[in-house]
Amino acid sequence: MEEEIGLLGLGIMGMAMSRTLLRHGANLTVWNRTPSKCEQLVEYGASVAETAAAVVKKCKYTIAMLSDPSAALSVVFDKDGVLEQICKGKGYIDMSTVDADTSSKISEAITSKGGSFLEAPVSGSRKLAQDGELVILAAGVKALYEEAHCLFDIMGKKTFFLGHVGNGAKMKLLVNMLMGSVLAAFSEGVLLAEKSELDPQSILNALDRGGFANPLLLTKGISMIESCYSHACPLEQQLKDMRLSLALGNEKAVSMEVAAAANDAFEEASIMGFGGYDFSAVHEAVKDLSIRRRID
Repeated sequence: MEEEIGLLGLGIMGMAMSRTLLRHGANLTVWNRTPSKCEQLVEYGASVAETAAAVVKKCKYTIAMLSDPSAALSVVFDKDGVLEQICKGKGYIDMSTVDADTSSKISEAITSKGGSFLEAPVSGSRKLAQDGELVILAAGVKALYEEAHCLFDIMGKKTFFLGHVGNGAKMKLLVNMLMGSVLAAFSEGVLLAEKSELDPQSILNALDRGGFANPLLLTKGISMIESCYSHACPLEQQLKDMRLSLALGNEKAVSMEVAAAANDAFEEASIMGFGGYDFSAVHEAVKDLSIRRRID
């Protein structure tokens, strides 16, 4: 794609996605609240803008990868934000993980100024973003989806178009809720193996050869066994997604007792100080809760 591409937000995922786009020759302009992060990309060919509005003014397509609903709304509606320069002929693609209501508010604001909007949250880690192996869950303006598909092909291995705005957000929360619930349950299995004088690695070996084979459990299981929680998928972000998914379940009157129990474990891990670690650190909360139950 020869058009100028903008990217707002250089956290773990935004930085990895930016480098992937640059590696494939994109004309990329970046912005981040902490400007020093932008400078890391200059040597790879990126241009740096002083405001989000300046990115939108320069670029035909602007991608956002922000930490939470509050940040996603702020970048659009605040001074020097997206709305100051969005107009007809420009597309805004929000790849942040937010709730459907937030996505709808942003969509309405963008389209009211003549711009086109697409939500496109991603499923995947920093490593998958670096390798262009993300799964992209898009919804919104179909024409923008088709125009931006070449970008999605660079960043991801599979892209789904899910219809109207909100569907992408809800699908991403569902995926992350399932992932968090499974990981919390798996953590209990690792702990049970240890307490049963079994080699926890044997769980991974058995699962890897059976119907429950799963690369997530294999990699996160090793993290749990070694108590080494590299900063790949921050626990604080998983906790945010669990909370949003539970809110969606409440809105739809769906009982989510398993997810709620998993959320409690992630909450506990955050309180223990593991919010900035990989979300496999939920294992520390599972161990702590087990100890406290024995004491009680």
